[in-house]
Amino acid sequence: MDREILFAKTLEKVKALAKEQGNCISQRQLEEEFAELGLEKGQLALVIDYLGKHKIGIGEPPNPDDYLTGEEKDYLDTYLEELEGIDKAGSGEKEAVTLSAMAGDKQAQARLAELFLPEVVEIAKLYSGQGVYLEDLIGEGNVAVAVGVTMLGCLEHPKEAEGMLGKMVMDAMETYIGDSLEESGRNRKIEDQVNQVADQARELSELMQKKVTIEELVQETGLTEEYIREAVRLSGNRIEYIAAEQE
Repeated sequence: MDREILFAKTLEKVKALAKEQGNCISQRQLEEEFAELGLEKGQLALVIDYLGKHKIGIGEPPNPDDYLTGEEKDYLDTYLEELEGIDKAGSGEKEAVTLSAMAGDKQAQARLAELFLPEVVEIAKLYSGQGVYLEDLIGEGNVAVAVGVTMLGCLEHPKEAEGMLGKMVMDAMETYIGDSLEESGRNRKIEDQVNQVADQARELSELMQKKVTIEELVQETGLTEEYIREAVRLSGNRIEYIAAEQE
């Protein structure tokens, strides 16, 4: 197997293993996983640095609070104060509520979702620092729980409920992060396209001492007419150096 492919696959395996262990992997496990690649100490240190940036600790899990912004910490303090108003589960209540929720009791499902809200916060903190707001992560997690408590009928034992709900919350947050990054990438691409056409139009406009037409831009810049028109549309027809077309 190609060394680069093997490295990438090993890195993904390590990340998956760490996730199963609470975002933590031991030094020994790390060295064993990369043994086949024969990494030097400096290379392994780079791997450890990479894992740290993805909030994976070596030997012990990282402190999720270290990745929160000041604004997120303020939001979290306020939100946790609100959660303090929720009645804590009494002895044996959570299991009883879970059993009733599994049987389809709507009131029990609502109560179970309520009891799981603090857990959503802890999971959200693990996914913080990835380009999305903590508040949005918590919102996605809460929606996942609200849906998840209605799907517990497939379980055989109430102890399985927490694992199922936790996985649904994590999946929802990972999907949201992925979608957000994809959307950010599209927005950057659009911004780059508009800026490129605007810069070319500005330069040509200054040279010709007038607003330029799309046809002149095509002829002088080598950009396609379709590309320019799309940029103009995406800008909301606000590229000032391009002359408005006559109807």
